[in-house]
Amino acid sequence: MAVGLLGRKIGMTQIFDAERRAIPVTVIKAGPCVVIQKKTMNTDGYDSIQVGFEDMPERLVNKPMKGHFKANGMSPKRTLREFRVPAEEYKVGDAINVDLFKVGQFVNVIGTSKGKGFAGVIKRHGFSGGKDTHGSMFHRAPGSIGQSSQPSRTLKGTKLPGRMGNAKNTIKNLKVVLVDVEQGVLLVKGAVPGTKGKLVTIKSSVKNKEK
Repeated sequence: MAVGLLGRKIGMTQIFDAERRAIPVTVIKAGPCVVIQKKTMNTDGYDSIQVGFEDMPERLVNKPMKGHFKANGMSPKRTLREFRVPAEEYKVGDAINVDLFKVGQFVNVIGTSKGKGFAGVIKRHGFSGGKDTHGSMFHRAPGSIGQSSQPSRTLKGTKLPGRMGNAKNTIKNLKVVLVDVEQGVLLVKGAVPGTKGKLVTIKSSVKNKEK
């Protein structure tokens, strides 16, 4: 597995290719991330590195985390993530920047989707609903959700009203359109989960490695 990068979603826009076709892109302020800790087979039973993203005031850090950062000689970071990669390839304090990715590469972006609150089956699952005619009395209801005598219960997985959104989502195989190393900005084709300013994780695609 390859190391990933943390960033924040700035928003969406569009750019034009050589043939003047509009390409919808998401702008991500990616990195820099710093290696905070290394985990090896000898010490932890597996290989990985822990990276930190965005500086955090020390007064907001609790004592256990202060000790964690101090033991590794690093300043406090707001967000920590772990990536399962060979630890010997990195050193504590190494910076991982947006130049980790190249134009034409495919990536997976992980983020938290927008929270929609409590939603019914029409909004949440796309049910068609009943007739809108006068006297219908069945407009946006879910309909039957169980059986009579057998099995006399609602089956697990039945689509019902409930909380919509605010869930971890992964969008796979997004093409990298632009990498601005100076600004630390990454442009990927298509949309990614979350609102503006939300934290996202960018990883190299495993299934699609074409460039």
